[in-house]
Amino acid sequence: MKILASLALFLLLNSFLSVAQTGSPTFLQKNQKWVDSVFASLTPDERIAQLIMIPAVSDVKRALIDPKASNPAMVEKLIRENKVGGVVFFQGGPVPQGRLTNHYQSISKVPLLVAMDAEFGLAMRIDSTVRYPYQMTLGAIQGNNDLIYEMGAQLARQAKRLGMHINFAPVADVNNNPNNPVISFRSFGENKFKVADKAVAYMKGMQDNGLLTSAKHFPGHGDTGVDSHLDLPVIAHDVTRIDSLEMYPFRALISNGISGIMIAHLSIPALDKTPNLPSTLSKPIVTDILRNQLGFDGLIYSDAMNMKGVTKYFPDGKADAMGLEAGMDILEFTEDVNKSIAEIKKSVAEGRISQAEIDERCKKVLMAKAWAGLDRYKPVDMNNLYEDLNPKSAELINRLLTEKALTVLKNDNNLLPLRDLDTLKIASVSLGADTVTTFQKTLGLYTTVDHFFVPAKATEAQIAAVKANLKNYNLLLVGVHLGSISPKTNYGLTEQMNAVLQDLIATNKAVVSIFGNPYSLNKIEKAANAKALIMAYQLTNYTQDLSAQLIFGAIPASGKLPVTVNAQFPYNAGIETPAIGRLKYTIPEELGLDSKIITYKIDSIANLAVTQQATPGCVVQLAKDGKVFFRKAYGKHTYEGAAPVKLTDLYDLASVTKITASTLALMSLWDQKKFDLDATMKDYLPDFAKSNKADLEWRKVLTHSARLKAFIVLWKEAQNPDGSWKKKTFATKQSKRYPTSVVGDSLFIFKDYDQTIFKAIRDSPLNEKEGYVYSDLSFILYPQIVKSLSGENFEDYLKNHYYHKLGANTLTFNPKRFYKLEDIVPTERDTFFRMTQLHGQVHDEAAAMLGGLSGHAGLFGDANDVMKVWQMYLQQGYYGGQQLLSKDALLEFTRYQYPETGSRRGIGFDKPTFKYSGNAPKYASPSSFGHTGYTGIMTWADPAWNLNYVFLSNRVYPTRENGKISTLNIRTSIMDVVYQELLKK
Repeated sequence: MKILASLALFLLLNSFLSVAQTGSPTFLQKNQKWVDSVFASLTPDERIAQLIMIPAVSDVKRALIDPKASNPAMVEKLIRENKVGGVVFFQGGPVPQGRLTNHYQSISKVPLLVAMDAEFGLAMRIDSTVRYPYQMTLGAIQGNNDLIYEMGAQLARQAKRLGMHINFAPVADVNNNPNNPVISFRSFGENKFKVADKAVAYMKGMQDNGLLTSAKHFPGHGDTGVDSHLDLPVIAHDVTRIDSLEMYPFRALISNGISGIMIAHLSIPALDKTPNLPSTLSKPIVTDILRNQLGFDGLIYSDAMNMKGVTKYFPDGKADAMGLEAGMDILEFTEDVNKSIAEIKKSVAEGRISQAEIDERCKKVLMAKAWAGLDRYKPVDMNNLYEDLNPKSAELINRLLTEKALTVLKNDNNLLPLRDLDTLKIASVSLGADTVTTFQKTLGLYTTVDHFFVPAKATEAQIAAVKANLKNYNLLLVGVHLGSISPKTNYGLTEQMNAVLQDLIATNKAVVSIFGNPYSLNKIEKAANAKALIMAYQLTNYTQDLSAQLIFGAIPASGKLPVTVNAQFPYNAGIETPAIGRLKYTIPEELGLDSKIITYKIDSIANLAVTQQATPGCVVQLAKDGKVFFRKAYGKHTYEGAAPVKLTDLYDLASVTKITASTLALMSLWDQKKFDLDATMKDYLPDFAKSNKADLEWRKVLTHSARLKAFIVLWKEAQNPDGSWKKKTFATKQSKRYPTSVVGDSLFIFKDYDQTIFKAIRDSPLNEKEGYVYSDLSFILYPQIVKSLSGENFEDYLKNHYYHKLGANTLTFNPKRFYKLEDIVPTERDTFFRMTQLHGQVHDEAAAMLGGLSGHAGLFGDANDVMKVWQMYLQQGYYGGQQLLSKDALLEFTRYQYPETGSRRGIGFDKPTFKYSGNAPKYASPSSFGHTGYTGIMTWADPAWNLNYVFLSNRVYPTRENGKISTLNIRTSIMDVVYQELLKK
């Protein structure tokens, strides 16, 4: 048997030799002159010390807890007295670490190598820094290795900014043991080829940008059930399995020039039969296989030498000497530097390792230092450190990686992405949360969603209350928020959470999103019974935000499981789902714009509006290519009030009603061939047959070129000379004859007064000359035309066919029916007609006299919902997987109708003048279209740039006499900021 085992090992080593492809690390032979000079200045003891890296922390509390190893005073002593080669930082913060790094470097004879375990970013160890996705999350991504490369590049730049030179990453372990307590989410998955490809991309991103790397944990820690921090794991596989699987990613990394490899603390009898000998201390593994057979000539690091996997059987510094004898170059986290150096010197004296070998490794370490820039050392610049470590580019790569990883594991009847929003009554339930979550907030951007949450250790009363409230919903969007990544803690899935989840799944109306380790699926008995199931891999704001966007089809799903969970959820499981044209919410950088510049410039303009009292407050929302990249609220509801403007506040849209309601309905009827633009007014308004307007063509009417008067002061027509109201006009008390409020409970209008208004419009004189005169009059008539042609009331038609389908449910007339006053921004203090503060009732007098519902004014809504309508316009009638309007309708209604006459108007829509006049953004294209509203509103869409802009304000508070919003060019200037930045690209 011994002969057979020896033969097998011999064949294994030869197989390694035959397939090894070496790509020498680029740090070798770097600045030999500096290396030789520094080396010559070192004593034999100091050359040994260059091979030792000690732990350090910048967290004061941790330093007090662990004074022996990482207390700054102890670290300083070891640097001064022993001349150690480097430090490995653990817990702390960026500013304290930067200061400590500068101090340690200032007292070191030779510049120190500074390292960190930053597998998923600096945030793995220090606060206030970027956290990238776990490697398991990245393993779900199909292709897109360029994104992983870019993540490595970003991390390298951040690490170098903090004075770091080595990242102990990537993890190249193939995780094929679901119960692995220490690797698991740190691995790219169970497929060796994909682990290799992604590890190489990550490594190259770091090394190409000046950061040394160390793949770990050779020869493979993926199939262990023991944590090597606590004990010595045993790998019982034969040599063929280890060669073909565990070592495959390491060979790929070596052939691609990785600079370092870290050795694991594992007992592997197939490779070294010495009892209880960690691989870290095994010469057959470190030297014979890794160095000689695989041809790796970079730096070989130990895993932390204080871990029980090595100290259990080799305490008191003996392991450090044995590690160097085995072939390692650098000892990480040596427990006792003085004992280690003494044991290493003893080893040299006894001939177990030669001084020449020590010297060779010392020179290699110095070469790595030179490559990392330590031959021209500069201290960490403490200015703007926090800002530099948290660039927006890192947020972008985080968002893109997360988006590509999200995995749909179940999708009954193609439920996802959600369509037909008008048929859904939706509740969201966050399990394991104490308040409304990021997941729920993003869900609410798409349609009306009522939110509930169940804490991790909820009481029976809390659970019962939530269940009782969910009975009236036909769709449940469930987020499972797992606060742990370890199998020891059941991944954070408590009994209460699991029980509630099973009940929700049993309703047969649950879409479940798991924010946690994919192996947690094995703890959810009926996970496969969910109507739809999304694996998000971890609990972050990015996974929650983007999972919600996936559910509504703003982004597609393309991820696949990187590991086998069980028979129901095998490796590579994943269902692709499409994007269906709903708004995506992101950051400017995804569109090639700079957040700082965009934010600074828009803030300057919006804050100018507030400080100059052009408006008490406003909301700005911008999108490009269907991606909302800017959403911000400014100021307050009123100058003297305390209520800040919220993104969800409803504003009186004034004349934007014309093109977000009336024109929308007319386009719809035009599509159905029920409304002809070249028909005349008498065709749809029989009462107009004998009027001076009988033969006016709708095309001209809708372009404000049909000689209609601009407006009629209708409320004045109802007044006697002494200021009292004429009969059958207004009353101060509500009754059957005066049923409709004009404002509050103080003024009510006669039940048939709308007919008086329509008659006044019908009988009004025409302008003497032809030409452009902006008029409200025809728009007042469109609700009755829509009802006549469709058989539905105007508001019902809009809500049933458009607003509810778009998820734009805040768009409504008379909003006090549905919303609290604190969620509606007030407008003018009316001192001439209604004699009160207008709040939640339409500002326009004529619309108020029509009960708050008219085609020219009266619509309220928030910025996000207004943008949905306009995004449908930009997408030529398509939104949410439905073609709600024809392309022809959008092209016809938004084009210039009479350019030969100098008219700038489309059908209903405003367009840029042929010579800049300020009605539109300066850089708007001729294909753009939009409208402004009297209360301080602006919406504008530009197909040439695929831009969508919504600006909401209440500039008429407290009086309409305030025209600063226009004289300061607030509305158009904000959109011009975006044009200017795009023109720079």
